[in-house]
Amino acid sequence: MNIAPGKTEVSSIPFEQARVDRLMDEAGIDVLFATSKHNTQYLLGGYKFIFFAAMDAIGHSRYLPIVLYEKGGPEHAAYIGNRMEGGEHQNHPFWTPTLHAACWGTLDAANLAVEHLQKIGKGAARIGIEPAFLPSDAYTLIRKALPDAKLIDATGMLETMRAIKTEAELEKLRTASELITDSMLATIAWAREGTSKTDIIEQLRREETNRGAHFEYCLLTLGSSHNRAASSQAWKKGEVLSIDSGGNYHGYIGDLCRMGVLGEPDAELEDLLAEVETVQQAAFSKVRAGTLGGDMIAHAESVLKASKVASYTDFFAHGMGLITHEAPFLMTNHPVAYEGTYAGKPLERNMVLSVETTMLHPARGFIKLEDTVAVTDSGYAMFGDRGRGWNRGGA
Repeated sequence: MNIAPGKTEVSSIPFEQARVDRLMDEAGIDVLFATSKHNTQYLLGGYKFIFFAAMDAIGHSRYLPIVLYEKGGPEHAAYIGNRMEGGEHQNHPFWTPTLHAACWGTLDAANLAVEHLQKIGKGAARIGIEPAFLPSDAYTLIRKALPDAKLIDATGMLETMRAIKTEAELEKLRTASELITDSMLATIAWAREGTSKTDIIEQLRREETNRGAHFEYCLLTLGSSHNRAASSQAWKKGEVLSIDSGGNYHGYIGDLCRMGVLGEPDAELEDLLAEVETVQQAAFSKVRAGTLGGDMIAHAESVLKASKVASYTDFFAHGMGLITHEAPFLMTNHPVAYEGTYAGKPLERNMVLSVETTMLHPARGFIKLEDTVAVTDSGYAMFGDRGRGWNRGGA
C-alpha cells in the first residue's frame, strides 16, 4: 500500500485542548510523544487499528503507533502509524494535519517522529514520553537523534488527562457495563449441574461477543474454592458461583462481578451477600464530586471493620476507563502495585470508579460484588445496576 499523504489543516480536535495544554504546562512538557495504545486511542478520538488489536508483533519488530501533539499547536500534530492505516485515513480521516502511514516497526516509526519534531522546530524541546510503552530501540534512536531534547515521563500527566471522562466516554463505559452484566446473568442462567468452569467461561465469551463486546477475561469460582482459574471443576447443587468478567466496548472496560447459586440460597448465603452489599453501599454513600477519595475508602473500610466477616473480607476501589486500573488511584498497593495518589484529592464529576468487596469465606466460597459508578455532582450513577443479588443457575 502506498503511504497515505498528510493533510494541511486541523480537523476537529477530539479532546479538550485547553485542559490538555494546561496539564502539559503543569508537567513541564512542550510536546507529547504518546506511544501506548490507550493514550494514542484517546488522542485520536477513539481510533484503534484493528489489525493490531490483539497482537503488536510483526516481522522482526512490532507495531508502534505514535501521536505527536505540541502544546498550543494542534497545527503541528502528527500521527505515525502502520503502512496499512492509509486505508483507514481514506475512509475516516485522522484529525492530525500530518499523517505518516508508512511504518512496519519501531525504528522507522521513531525516525519519522524525530524528523517531524525537527521539522516543527522542537528538536530541543521538553518531550513527554511513556517510558513503559516506548521500546528500548526506539528510545535509543530518539535519545541519539535529539541530544538537546529533554525527555520527561508523561505517564502521570496522561493519566490525569484521562481521569475525567467526556459524555461520549461515559456512554461507552455504560454500554460496556450493561453488555457484561447481561452476559454474566445469561451465562449463570445457562449453566447447569455438572457444567465445568471451562465451559462456563467459554459460554460467557460467546455471550459477550454476540452482544458486541470484546471478551477480555473471566475469573470464575465454584463452591467453596477460591481458585478463579479455568478447570474441569463442575458446578454442584447448592454451590455458589462467582463470575468476575472484564470486556470492552470500543476500548472502554466493563469490569463487574455477580453471584450465582445452583438452587435456592439458604439463610447463611443471603446473610453473607448482605454483608458484602452493606460495605458496597457504605462506599457509594460517600461518592460525589468534592468528597476526598480517601474519605470514601476510609468510610467503607470502617463499616467492613465492624462487620462479623471482616477477618476474611476485603474492600477495594479504583479508577477505570480505557484500562482497568487508572486515575483516580485511591489505594496504595492494594493489590495492584501503585501509589494511592488521589486519596487526598476530591473526586471530580465524570470520574469513573470500580468498587468491589470480596469475601473469601472458609466454607461457602468466594462471595463478591464489583460495581461501576460514575461520579456526579450530587452522588453517583451506577452502570449495569442489576443482578446484584443471588442469581439462580439453570433458570
